Amino acid sequence: QRHYLHGLSNLYKRAQSEGVVPSGYNPVGSLLEKPQISTAEAHWLEPHDVALLLEAARTLPPSTTRGLRCIYPLLATFALTGGRRAEVLGLRVDDISFRHHLIHIRPNPWRRIKTARSERRVPLWPQLEEILRAYLRDGEAGGGVGDLLFPSETSGPEKMICDFRKALDRCAVRAGFEEGEIRSKALRHSYTAARLQTLDGGQPIAPWSVSRELGHSGTSMIEKVYGHLGNVRTRREVVEFLVDDYQKELSERLKKLRKMATNQ
Repeated sequence: QRHYLHGLSNLYKRAQSEGVVPSGYNPVGSLLEKPQISTAEAHWLEPHDVALLLEAARTLPPSTTRGLRCIYPLLATFALTGGRRAEVLGLRVDDISFRHHLIHIRPNPWRRIKTARSERRVPLWPQLEEILRAYLRDGEAGGGVGDLLFPSETSGPEKMICDFRKALDRCAVRAGFEEGEIRSKALRHSYTAARLQTLDGGQPIAPWSVSRELGHSGTSMIEKVYGHLGNVRTRREVVEFLVDDYQKELSERLKKLRKMATNQ
């Protein structure tokens, strides 16, 4: 509501500048009370929870993907880049540089990016590189590699995926979460929390470096919104979410998931 009120207020400012309404006329400014921003911590996942979610996506039976066979590499890209929804869904194959181990987030004919400062390069971490190489190799074998990295599997001309919530929910429920509990924004937060625990040249990564990877122009959003301090904190050189690293934390949940995968 607050977002829409700000948009409406800007509309009236534009209307004033063009003489459509009298100078000073802005009904939004007359509101005594406006919705306040929630101060509760945003939903995010501990590293072992992200690892279990990705394992659930990896072992999801093909018969249950229902037109979204790319759900595993798609969720891995969200979790291992911290990209915004449109940024990830609009990635092109050419945006992935295996040679330089980078992912380019930049505007293209499929979608814009949020701001000019949102154009950036983020590391192509080893885990994601392995996943994407296998994904593209399978696509080439099937003759299905086009321009978009994650195209919609509907018939007709190539286009972006519009909605993947049902496929995400199927993965989340398999991992022991509630339906609707996890959305791509939570993975952006989770990436940030994990990235803040990494090392850069043997030293803790600078918040400024992390903020640029997220497409922010300063560190305030990291400090106020995206930075989270979890119970499982491990300093490492790379961001990765591997279930084998969290046997103790996952234990019974991982056994249950693997039994489910075996039965299916």
